[in-house]
Amino acid sequence: MAGATPVQSLVEQVYERILAEICEGTLPPNTRLIQDELAAAYEVSRQPVQQALMLLRDRGFVADAPKRGVIVTPLDGHALRDVYEIREVLDGLACRLAAERAAGPAREAGAALIRQGREAIASGSYARQISADLAFHQFIYGLSGNASIEEAARPHWHYMRRIMGAVLRVEHHIPDDIWDEHAAILEAIVAGEPVRAETLGRAHIARAAKTFAVYVQALQDRADADQRRRSLARRAAG
Repeated sequence: MAGATPVQSLVEQVYERILAEICEGTLPPNTRLIQDELAAAYEVSRQPVQQALMLLRDRGFVADAPKRGVIVTPLDGHALRDVYEIREVLDGLACRLAAERAAGPAREAGAALIRQGREAIASGSYARQISADLAFHQFIYGLSGNASIEEAARPHWHYMRRIMGAVLRVEHHIPDDIWDEHAAILEAIVAGEPVRAETLGRAHIARAAKTFAVYVQALQDRADADQRRRSLARRAAG
């Protein structure tokens, strides 16, 4: 059994590399994933690539496509709705508990996170903007004192990272008012106002869901149009 650890570690490394390329848009939706090509690019054998693709399939990032093999799954508005409905509940609860339990730590460390978020937007870096947003919400989860909240949210972070990356490639920056909303949430937590903190936290996630849903639908429409054009071109060539 001891010999299985390096194999699993390699599978996870390949999984993370493929997932990062999907989230960053290097591997766009509907891209065909060929195991031999991925193995050569990552300088590994086909086995860890195959296992990594199985994990990605189980988590909805890739799918089997007739006559094409494995492809990157298109962004799905229904999946976005499902994820953000869960997040609204989790974030609201985390904000309320943080206001009840951790006003002091929020005051001490929160302002720096708000500043870093605004600096990330000014920098124009997609990676910094996504990282700053995730860091703020994970900070609130930590303040809640309830480890189960972060554990419940963790499976959704990669999907949200992918959504944010897709929006940033179109919009180029996260809307500035998102950090105004973060600042208001932090203010309610620091003031020890759990009801206001929960209300602001839930409203923040609900607004983000509506904003991102518009972009995801536009991306879906564009991908469908491109697919129709390719199909027509193939028929004309045949």
